[in-house]
Amino acid sequence: MSQLSFGDMEYANRRRKTRREAFLEQMDKIIPWADWVTLIASHYPSGKRGRPPIGVETMLRMYLMQNWFNLSDEGIEDAIYDSHAMRAFLRIDFLQQQVPDATTLLHFRHLLEKHELGKVLFDDIRSGLDQAGLIMHGGSVVDATLISAPSSTKKQNGERGPEMHSTKKGGQWYFGMKVHAGVDAGSGYLHTITGTSANVHDVTQTHALIQDDDEIAYGDSGYMGVEKRKEIREDDRLSKVDFRITMRPSSMKASGIGKLFEKYRESRKSSTHSKVEHLFQIVKRYFGCRKTSYRGIAKDMNKFFVLFGCANLVMCIRAGRTEEFSACGA
Repeated sequence: MSQLSFGDMEYANRRRKTRREAFLEQMDKIIPWADWVTLIASHYPSGKRGRPPIGVETMLRMYLMQNWFNLSDEGIEDAIYDSHAMRAFLRIDFLQQQVPDATTLLHFRHLLEKHELGKVLFDDIRSGLDQAGLIMHGGSVVDATLISAPSSTKKQNGERGPEMHSTKKGGQWYFGMKVHAGVDAGSGYLHTITGTSANVHDVTQTHALIQDDDEIAYGDSGYMGVEKRKEIREDDRLSKVDFRITMRPSSMKASGIGKLFEKYRESRKSSTHSKVEHLFQIVKRYFGCRKTSYRGIAKDMNKFFVLFGCANLVMCIRAGRTEEFSACGA
């Protein structure tokens, strides 16, 4: 906004910032807006016919806030009207324009899904972290997290989501999908994610989560025997990876000092493996995304690419590395 209104000046005189406002200011600072607008602009309507389209950056800012605060199309429109911090992040002046409506946001999201631009933004963040020297390489942590899906059958065909399935974990049944993640073992930044139905075993996606230069891979007990799988055993690169899988407590057979050593070794493995849980925690608790939002794994994965990419940015901010990341995009 080019000029402060009386309301803006009054709001600026408050005693403290809200956590929402502080978060939006941090994300506004670290996101390479010019690069992201360029990546999307080639697929965006030119405006030569029909009504002139709303600017790419405005729609991108609205779309990101929708994901960060886990709101519907109508919900984010209402929230922007209610929240001064959101309006400031969107950078609109009500004297000149209004908040884009829910239908416009819907079309923008479909555009991102059609051209798989969520993955493009994710890859851009990962590339920026790599260029800044924040990803260490040499080892990865692999894991998967369950994302619940609505089990309702109140649809035209009377069926649940065809790509979602049930699985049992810890004696409890879950219906939905899985997001499989590969995290840099040294820095904790996410470098790869894939999406499958919930009934697909974690170990089947291991080969897709390991980087080309990885020598070590960490995983929990669900990955036992991963080195025997055909896609691992018959690959020249993957067959040389040292898989350090956490043992189940029942598998420890040593006694005395040997048992203490085994517990210490497994504790160190678990400590490294826990780095992947930080990313899951940001997406599920900080962003509040515990359930699928759309019909179909491809649509939901477009959203998760954006969310996990932004989770990397949140970790970068918490580590105080905003300037290093931003310098690489300059």
